[in-house]
Amino acid sequence: MRLDKFLKVSRLIKRRSVAKDACEGGRVRVNGQPAKPGKDVVPGDHLEITYGNRVLEVRVLETPHHVRAKCAPTLYEVIREDYQTPEDDLFAW
Repeated sequence: MRLDKFLKVSRLIKRRSVAKDACEGGRVRVNGQPAKPGKDVVPGDHLEITYGNRVLEVRVLETPHHVRAKCAPTLYEVIREDYQTPEDDLFAW
């Protein structure tokens, strides 16, 4: 399944067009590598998604093409969720 579609189906990102923009902007990584929206995602892949000051790392469990909203969280397992404060960025240089 395409990465942008998986992000939408799993409800990690609300809309597919937003998922596409996030991939093209370098805010989504698959197995440690920046990924394009058309990258194939398979169970076992690790995704790292950056939302502003939040970083979410998940492992893909399933890739169905359609799923009900209440079942969407069963498609992935959260590995790590971090929040960065603005002070963290000051000392990153």
